[in-house]
Amino acid sequence: MSIIVTGADGYVGWPTVLRIAKRTDQRVLGVDNFARREWVASVGARSATSVAPVEDRLAAAEEQGLSNLSVIEGDLTERAFVDRLLAVHEPEAVIHTAAQPSAPFSQINGEHANETQHNNLQATRNLVFGLHEHDLNDTHFVETTTTGVYGAPEFPIPEGGATMENDGERDEVPFPAMAGSWYHLTKSHDAANLRLAHTQFDLPISDVRTAIIYGAGTDETRADERLATRLDFDYYFGVVAHRFAAQAVAGYPLTVYGKGEQRKPFVSLEDAVEGLARLALCDPDDRPEPHTVYNQTTRAISIVEIAETIADVGAEYDLDVSVEHVENPREEDETHKMEIEHDRYDRLIDGGSVDFETGMDEVLGAMTEQAAVVTAHEDRFLPDVLEDRED
Repeated sequence: MSIIVTGADGYVGWPTVLRIAKRTDQRVLGVDNFARREWVASVGARSATSVAPVEDRLAAAEEQGLSNLSVIEGDLTERAFVDRLLAVHEPEAVIHTAAQPSAPFSQINGEHANETQHNNLQATRNLVFGLHEHDLNDTHFVETTTTGVYGAPEFPIPEGGATMENDGERDEVPFPAMAGSWYHLTKSHDAANLRLAHTQFDLPISDVRTAIIYGAGTDETRADERLATRLDFDYYFGVVAHRFAAQAVAGYPLTVYGKGEQRKPFVSLEDAVEGLARLALCDPDDRPEPHTVYNQTTRAISIVEIAETIADVGAEYDLDVSVEHVENPREEDETHKMEIEHDRYDRLIDGGSVDFETGMDEVLGAMTEQAAVVTAHEDRFLPDVLEDRED
């Protein structure tokens, strides 16, 4: 038996595969088609950290004692590849982090929307049907979807279904898909497909709805510079906190639209990886309910708090960071609180371990070391060059 981690070359997938391999003697197999590197390059951007070739990453992992880890190249949208993968390795768990992860990238044009939807939906369908058709119905399937499936409702978001009442009758139903981009809609569709896969195939499913992730690494990726995970800061693939950090390093003010008091759900990279590793390694008898939704977040943070935190931390790196409020060009609620339940995820990881200030300290440290790289790509993140929509 083995554990498979898809998207193993990615920002979350790479530290996740390292942590799982560190905690088990089982074979841990990473799978990736390395498209993320190509997508980032296609928009003229790059990671602030140096992303080593996979051969160098594996050599460094071997030196750290992770002899049970390997990575293979393959496209999960190809059914034949998925069939071979599952037939040969018969995984006990599949941690599915592979996806085209960028809302702005999916919004560029119809071609990018189609590529995003085909890539994300086809891969998930191939995996769950493959598990069923290879009689691997006890395999724990864990997918990182996104809290973006919820949109921004004016009521608290549950960790699971929602209660609906009509004509005096009540029942729990899946939360309505309120995604705001072609990317986020893929995850809404995936969530529905996962529910159906559980119902029809009796697959144990964990739907991990991932918030905006911040951070530059984990204990595993810090062990050797070749193990560093990527740190994107551009408009298309860098989350808002990392883009603000890049602006600070490049000497530009942090521009907040209007009041900037609207909040978004966040989780540190450390806490995101920890939850996925625990789900991968949990004993079958200790698994959660056969179909469980986790809101993978530890707190909601306002846009203005993000900017002010980066300004405060930036002073420790001799960065003179100013926060500027400008007229909001969007029609949005600048005070939306985004109440989102996450008790189930908190219990899974025993509470968050990396607060936002600590996470951004590490991000700014990594970016100041690569200030020349960040500055050379400032046209990829400045809001007056690229329309600065939210992640």
